[in-house]
Amino acid sequence: MSDRPSEWDKYLLGSVLFLSLLVGGGTATGLYTDTVIQVAAIVSAAALFSQTSGQKIPHSALWLLVFAMALAVLQIVPLPAAIFEGSRPELLRGDPWVGESRFRFISVGVGRTVESLLYLLATTAFFLAVLRLRAEQVKALLPFFFMGVTCNGLAGAIQYSLSDNVAIDGLLPFTINAGLFANENHFSALLFVSIPFVVYYGLFRGHLLAGSLGLVTLLLLLLAAGSRAGVLIGAAVTVLSVVFLSTRSRASRFSILLIFIGLSVYTIGAWTKIDVDVLDPAFGRGEFARTTIEGIKDNWATGVGFGNFQQAYQIYEKPGMIYSKYVNHAHNEYLEIAFEGGVPAIVLMATYFVLLLIALARVPRDPLQKSAFLSVSFLLIHSLVDYPLRTEALAITFAYMNAIIFHKEFAERSSHKSQVIEIDHNGEKLFVPIEASP
Repeated sequence: MSDRPSEWDKYLLGSVLFLSLLVGGGTATGLYTDTVIQVAAIVSAAALFSQTSGQKIPHSALWLLVFAMALAVLQIVPLPAAIFEGSRPELLRGDPWVGESRFRFISVGVGRTVESLLYLLATTAFFLAVLRLRAEQVKALLPFFFMGVTCNGLAGAIQYSLSDNVAIDGLLPFTINAGLFANENHFSALLFVSIPFVVYYGLFRGHLLAGSLGLVTLLLLLLAAGSRAGVLIGAAVTVLSVVFLSTRSRASRFSILLIFIGLSVYTIGAWTKIDVDVLDPAFGRGEFARTTIEGIKDNWATGVGFGNFQQAYQIYEKPGMIYSKYVNHAHNEYLEIAFEGGVPAIVLMATYFVLLLIALARVPRDPLQKSAFLSVSFLLIHSLVDYPLRTEALAITFAYMNAIIFHKEFAERSSHKSQVIEIDHNGEKLFVPIEASP
């Protein structure tokens, strides 16, 4: 009889992660692929929580998620209509409850908010389930992540080798425009959040050649994708990953020098992909932000309900900015969340940032957590100009990276590595702190 612990939970969550990267690249609402991923994530998490585990979930992260879920639920609970008198425009009073005007919902579109609630529930369930795994199992999810990135990279390479613009219809319920994503910017986001993990794999897992080849491939795919934000962030995250992670690695200085030479050549190519003439200062993300801020000012107390940005944005849109293509997102995740959730959502976002900084301060040594922190940071930066977390693929990836950051076993191991055991004259064991070895 073997005493080896079961590994089924690792394969179960790994399959969910891989599935999300394979079919979760759509941005439209009501996609059956997103529903499949959400069901898989929730069922997998339920299976893990039905088993006993020695891993503890950080109370701060747990309470943050509880309040986030409570805020979403509150938006679909009927409240007295008098609450909304004078607190929001007449056109955004919210849906009435069963045809009655005495009770209304905070959400101006209950169906969209329910959809967003399921989206949040699935992501939360996956995050908590990964926190229940042992540290070795969390690391073992990386191959599933790499498989998903590889499939997207191969799809992107085939597309870019055939033409400058190849769209694939019929394979998934959305049009594939880059890799396995509907949006080339989101495909670029997946590529650059993979860079720290590729650097970690090459420097700390003894696969320098494979890591270098993977890094070069990611950079070339970013150039081919042509996302301006993706190109610049990719260059920045590569430099920071090498410098940040190599401080305790055994990689030679010569290897680091070659990487920086390659980055110099890459930067030259990156600038050729940015055409300043296509930047429109009058219409675009700046205008989206200004209009969204106007909506936030009128709905600051409660928001308009998660998932209702598109419907509410149209009320504040200037007539001169209405074209055949409508605005479906603010292209700034923080403004959009503030518009949909009001002040409570802003407080939750600020709390998350504080917890993230505290986690970084407490775990300064583990290279995998460093990689996850870099990836999360740059994904959050990209959210200033886009909406990458609105896709299931990147949302599940984001949950996985946050689980690495907040996992308690990594912190305990880092603490133990900073201690050695000495024996005093009385034969008692004493722990003397020293600097961790590379």
